[in-house]
Amino acid sequence: MRMHTTAGLAATILVAVVLSGCGQASAPADGIKKVGLIVTAGSAIDDRSFNELAWNGVQRAAKEFNLQSDYVEPKQPGEIEGHLARMADAGYDFIVASGYPIADALAAVAAKYPRVKFAIVDHAYDPPLPNAIGLVFAEDEAGFLAGALAAQITRSNVIGGVFGQEIPPVVRFRKGYEAGAAFVDKDIKVLGVYVGSFNDAAAGAAAAQAMLAQNADVIFAAAGTTGNAALVAAKQRRAYAIGVDTDQYNTLPEAKDALVSSAMKRVDVAVYGAIKTAVQGTFKGGTQLYATANDGVALAPFHDFETTVPEAVKSKLEEIKKGLKNGSIKTNVKP
Repeated sequence: MRMHTTAGLAATILVAVVLSGCGQASAPADGIKKVGLIVTAGSAIDDRSFNELAWNGVQRAAKEFNLQSDYVEPKQPGEIEGHLARMADAGYDFIVASGYPIADALAAVAAKYPRVKFAIVDHAYDPPLPNAIGLVFAEDEAGFLAGALAAQITRSNVIGGVFGQEIPPVVRFRKGYEAGAAFVDKDIKVLGVYVGSFNDAAAGAAAAQAMLAQNADVIFAAAGTTGNAALVAAKQRRAYAIGVDTDQYNTLPEAKDALVSSAMKRVDVAVYGAIKTAVQGTFKGGTQLYATANDGVALAPFHDFETTVPEAVKSKLEEIKKGLKNGSIKTNVKP
């Protein structure tokens, strides 16, 4: 994936604003032409997880529909609203925000640019914004499946979870993980911590190491780059690891030998789908939910562990998946 510098896009935006003048950006009558992505402050586009999935969705749409695309990586939260406004002024008629922390800034800018279309991952506006789609996921269901897997493969009856910031989607992952483990075996001990960052590898590794020292032999991580380091720490201690968002067997080679599976969120599919509605003229503000029922969340393949994971475990996971799909099994995690 070709990477762009933050400064490069900022300069492009500033030049465009000077040439076109500040003011209301509007979508062309024949559809959108330029798509921009902004990630949460301090995070990176190439996190091999959440942000990269969002960018993959943008890139897929850009290629299929012949759109220009680029992204911004803000350093500080206070920069976000300005970046969003400059992107709109520069002719980005569809802007994707990768993450719940961008919600307030996006709402403010969306009100000023009613003809620019927006999508935000992991947030639903209430009441809905007419020009923004909230792309939300049943992280509790993905976490539930991860917890059910962890509870069945642990040998010590102690499993761990390393989580990023204590924000709604991450809380749902954690509570779902705990509920899934308890659904399989109420005697399983679940260790868990919010590290407070998605971009602190040292803290992620330390959190996992602390759990491993308490006999945890399975580590689930939902914390971006922070979580990646936790998974690598699990691998170094010959523990099992469960990734998040994408199939991390394919994106985190440093931990692949320990990765039994990943709790996937199809962020790429959701972002692509939102952009596609704008291209086709069917865009409508509101909320789109991706859950087990529509394959928006799922466990990744077992890869190297395909023959190691017992058939009884696979059957139990399939039973749980079907139950989540038809509603006979509930995570009991509040939205």
